[in-house]
Amino acid sequence: MDFTLFCIALLLLAATSPVDCCPPSDRAALLAFKAALHEPYLGIFNSWTGDDCCHNWYGISCEAETRRVADINLRGESEDPIFKRAKRPGYMTGAISPAVCRLKRLTSLTVADWKGITGEIPSCITTIPFLRVLDLIGNRLSGEIPANIGKLHRLTVLNVADNMITGEIPQSLTNLSSLMHLDLRNNRISGPLPREFGRMRMLSRALLSGNRITGSVPDSVSDIYRLADLDLSFNQLSGPIPVSLGKMAVLATLNLDSNKISGPIPQTLINSAVSNLNLSRNALQGTIPDVFGPRSYFTALDLSCNSLHGPIPRSMSSASFIGHMDLSHNHLCGRIPSGPPFDHLEASSFVYNDCLCGKPLKAC
Repeated sequence: MDFTLFCIALLLLAATSPVDCCPPSDRAALLAFKAALHEPYLGIFNSWTGDDCCHNWYGISCEAETRRVADINLRGESEDPIFKRAKRPGYMTGAISPAVCRLKRLTSLTVADWKGITGEIPSCITTIPFLRVLDLIGNRLSGEIPANIGKLHRLTVLNVADNMITGEIPQSLTNLSSLMHLDLRNNRISGPLPREFGRMRMLSRALLSGNRITGSVPDSVSDIYRLADLDLSFNQLSGPIPVSLGKMAVLATLNLDSNKISGPIPQTLINSAVSNLNLSRNALQGTIPDVFGPRSYFTALDLSCNSLHGPIPRSMSSASFIGHMDLSHNHLCGRIPSGPPFDHLEASSFVYNDCLCGKPLKAC
C-alpha cells in the first residue's frame, strides 16, 4: 500500500512541476518559421539549436509554467550587442511563414526593420488567440491586411508601417476594442476609413499617413476618448473637418496636411486640447476663426497652402502660446498684428498671400 501511495505522489509531483523545455510542436513551428527567412550578416539564428527553444534562442521567450513560446522579438535595429559587434543594422530576406500560426500561446510577434522581408502577412495570423502585439514595421510586405484581423480581440498594438501593403482597411479592424496603437504609415492602402472607426475606444495613437486613403474623416473618430495623436497626412481625403474633433478631451496632435480637405476651419479646433495642428496643403476656405484666447496653446500651427482669405485674427495675440506658425501661400490680406506671437516669426510665415503687410513683411 505504501508503494502505491509513493507512486501516486510521484505522478502528482510530475503533473505539478514546471515543464523543462518547450514542446516539440513549438520547436518545429519555430524551425519552419526560420527556414523561410535568410539573415546573412548577424547570425541571429545561430543560437536556434538544441531541443529547448526556450533556452538561449535569440529573440524567443516562453511562458514560465507551460514553456510554450510566448514572444518572438526580432528587430533589425537594436542596441543588442550582436548589432554593435557587426557595426551594421540588420538585413533579412524571405517571408513570414504560416508556421508561426501554430504557436497558439504566442502573445507578441515582432519582426521589424529588416528591410528585405517580402510576401504577405499570413491570413492565419488571425487564429492566434492570445496575440497582443503584431509589429511588422520596416519590411517589404505586400498584399492586404488580413480581412479577419478583428478576431484578435486581445490585440493592443498593430504596426505594419513602412511596407508595401495594399487594399482597403478591413471593416473588421473596428472590432479591435483593446487596440491602443495603430500604425499603418507609408504603405499603399486605399479606400475609405471605416465609418465605425470610433469603435476602437482604447486607441491612443492612430497613424495612417502616407497612403492613398480617400473619402472623408469619419465623425465617429471623436468617440475615441483616449485618442491623443491622429495622423492622416499625405492621403487623398476630402470633405470637411468634423467639428467634433475640436471637442476631444486629450487629442494633442492632429495632422491632416497634404490631402484634399475643403470647407472652413472649425472654431472648435482653436480652443481645444490640440497643441500641434497641421492643416497645410489642403483646399480649406473661409477665414481663420477669430476666437483665439487663453485656452489656445499651439507648439505648432500650420495653415499654409490653402485658400484662406481675410485678415489675420487679432485674437491670436491673446493665445497663451503659439510657437511655430505658418500662414503662407493663402489669400490673406491686411496688417500683420504686432506683439506676441508675431514678433518672433519670420517673413516665411506670411509670404505668398494677397496683400499682407507690416513687420516682418514690408510696411503697410
